[in-house]
Amino acid sequence: MRQLLAAVAGLAVLATSACSAPAPPRADAPQTTPTGPITLPAPTGPDPVGTTVLHLTDTSRPDPWNPDADARQLKVTLWYPTKQREGDRAPYMTAEEAKLLLKDSGISTAPYDTLSRTRTNAIQDADPSGRELPLVVLSPGFTKPMSTLTSLAEDLASRGYVVAGIDHTHESYATTLSDGRIAECLACDSDTDPGFGAGLVQGRAADVSFVLDQLTSEWKRSYLIDRERIAMVGQSIGGAAALATMVKDPRIRAGIDMDGTGYARIPKSGLPRPFMFLGSREHVPGGRDTSWDRDWKLLTGWKRWLVLTDAEHQSFTDIPLLADVLGIEPLPGMLPAARGAELTRTYVAAFLDRHLKSRPQPLLEGPSPRYPEARFCLATCG
Repeated sequence: MRQLLAAVAGLAVLATSACSAPAPPRADAPQTTPTGPITLPAPTGPDPVGTTVLHLTDTSRPDPWNPDADARQLKVTLWYPTKQREGDRAPYMTAEEAKLLLKDSGISTAPYDTLSRTRTNAIQDADPSGRELPLVVLSPGFTKPMSTLTSLAEDLASRGYVVAGIDHTHESYATTLSDGRIAECLACDSDTDPGFGAGLVQGRAADVSFVLDQLTSEWKRSYLIDRERIAMVGQSIGGAAALATMVKDPRIRAGIDMDGTGYARIPKSGLPRPFMFLGSREHVPGGRDTSWDRDWKLLTGWKRWLVLTDAEHQSFTDIPLLADVLGIEPLPGMLPAARGAELTRTYVAAFLDRHLKSRPQPLLEGPSPRYPEARFCLATCG
């Protein structure tokens, strides 16, 4: 169902389970890395970025993975434009979250606290600019924390969006709850069960709908959100969840699946709202993953299908950007990390600007000499 972060050259995508026993840390693992802590790429929009964390509890349903929890707890990270340019930068993740992510991913080429020293661009708890803005919901890949989409989130916020990134509790290796406890990946125990993917995306759709309820009515700064301009973007299973959420919740006006196998079932009448597939070469028409071929036929509104040459599954996340600090060498021919981030940010922002801000986007009308890696697909990719 999913493709994994692995401690091999190029962060190659493995076919084995992400929940298999990880390699033990090497006794001689370096205590420092040659490059030191990495700073994420600077946002490209005009606004400084603020961020804050909300802990929300849905008492209307039990946790789907923890039978001892009669309510669903969610961590939501918000990014937004601010006028504040000075202040403490938000942490990328905690040391304990970083430890569990690297350990359970089988990465032993760097100290376990390495990712917690990654530098972000957003100012912790800065005051928002105060104007009503479109909202973008982000959903990460299975086993991955929301942190792995931070670069994209910061960039969108700098361009004038409120971004709500959801950590789907017990579906990643580590999520810090409101009381400081770490929720680990209980869903990993079920990932080979029949129907697991379909059930997972339906659960995420329920998470998103609850978060939208809270952000648009209960959150003290709900005035920041334009309820008529909401989109969802996800990577891997988060991308599949974007489609599943759109089927269930009409508040999601537009969506993007970044390299995620489709598990949602679109009604035969079709989905008439804008949607974009943005993927790696495994998602070319008739390729290894044929779920996009199936779903493409049922997307009856504005739609695009883009494949990035030499991209791999994690090219749409921060993970390649962090390869150096993890001591991992990229495979020859793989899309360079900085270029992958640039392409992802550019095409995601163009889609959102077109459908949430009604701004014409010639970039989405066909191939661009500035971005030759982006291939537009229909029956084939040009």
